[in-house]
Amino acid sequence: MKMKKLVALFATAAMTLSLTACGGAAEQPAAPAADTPAATEAEAPAATEEAPAAEETAEAPAADEFDYGSGSITIWAADNVVDLTQKLADQFIADKGVDYTVVVEATGEGDAASNMITDVEAGADIYGFAQDQLARLVAAGALQPLNTEFSDWVTANNDAGSVGAATAGSTIYAFPLTSDNGYFLYYDKSVVTDPSSLEKVLEDCEAAGKNFYMDADSAWYNAAFFFATGAKCTFETDDAGAFTSTTASYASPEGLVAYKAMINMIESPIFVDGSAAGEATNVGAIVDGTWDSSALQEILGDNYACSKLPTFKGSDGKDYQLSGFGGFKLMGVKPQTEGGKLKLCYELAQYLSDTDAQLARFNEQGWGPSNVAAQQDSAVKADPALTALAEQLAFTIPQGQYPGEWWDLAGALGKDVESGTITSSSSDDDLMAELKIHDDGCAGFVQ
Repeated sequence: MKMKKLVALFATAAMTLSLTACGGAAEQPAAPAADTPAATEAEAPAATEEAPAAEETAEAPAADEFDYGSGSITIWAADNVVDLTQKLADQFIADKGVDYTVVVEATGEGDAASNMITDVEAGADIYGFAQDQLARLVAAGALQPLNTEFSDWVTANNDAGSVGAATAGSTIYAFPLTSDNGYFLYYDKSVVTDPSSLEKVLEDCEAAGKNFYMDADSAWYNAAFFFATGAKCTFETDDAGAFTSTTASYASPEGLVAYKAMINMIESPIFVDGSAAGEATNVGAIVDGTWDSSALQEILGDNYACSKLPTFKGSDGKDYQLSGFGGFKLMGVKPQTEGGKLKLCYELAQYLSDTDAQLARFNEQGWGPSNVAAQQDSAVKADPALTALAEQLAFTIPQGQYPGEWWDLAGALGKDVESGTITSSSSDDDLMAELKIHDDGCAGFVQ
């Protein structure tokens, strides 16, 4: 069928031009054409008197006829899912029948984003990252925006929060992996008698000689106190990832109440700064996320229990529910110079973020799915950690985009308490001066 071959050749060439147009990272080129390499009837060359029947000219080449090229794809994944990611990727390549190898390397979400921003060219082709890094990665040209086909797929198959997390301006840049990037309370139920009160949790841990863990010198965790009282810190970005405005009110009466409560917690004799279960010892309670659920089940054994974060008594006599961020894990694709490889990276990232892959990560590591079909799985619904997180997320704010420098700026509020620079004996004026450093710093991040 001579005309059929011309149609297929035309379509493949059009796809290749569209894909290879994706060039340097700094330019943030338009996404390639839709995944299917077939030309539509409207795109097909005009029929001649020798042309075959209309139904034959409309036929598209089989998916496996597309020329993906050959080579290697590097994926950066969190350490605890490296083996699973490798297994899934190898299965995808085998099923696809393409001449590619996939190498999965252990790289934490924070390190992955920092490494990509430092040197996009040397970075992984596909990588996992936390949503708070999206704006930085977009600005650095480290993410290829999804074309219409994959954007529509992401929107149709994931919950609204995770879709929003993958979006900068009006463009979707990544595939959601989880809706579980938040934190809550794990505790030893033989020690903690009332997980609903921070004061009671600390009291029970002190009485039992057990440690209470929270990462108070992390901006991500200590926001739980400030958001609880109504203090604010948010940023707005444009489509290029630039920060255009901020609302920061840590230096306020609400922020002062929050800071005092955090200071009291840090000064408890059984408080230990940290949130990594693998580094925790003698655990009475720990503020952590679903990624450590398996480790904490092993540590706490039959006394394993979970709940939303507790409330705390403010210096104004009011009770406040600890809040914080509700966040998501995402998977991004680096811009590619080869159209065939970019198309394959898109499809592989889609495969690694689809229903079966999300359930596999849930079953092995307790990661909470963003995929709406996976969320309906009976085991997901029955999981204690995900149940506690779901309850906690009702009290959090969706994690938007924050400048990279903000994490150090807000983290210093906890570090200065831990170092003794700020104490419960510090005057309100000294505390407000510390909080004003934070707010003024936020204003300085806006272009």
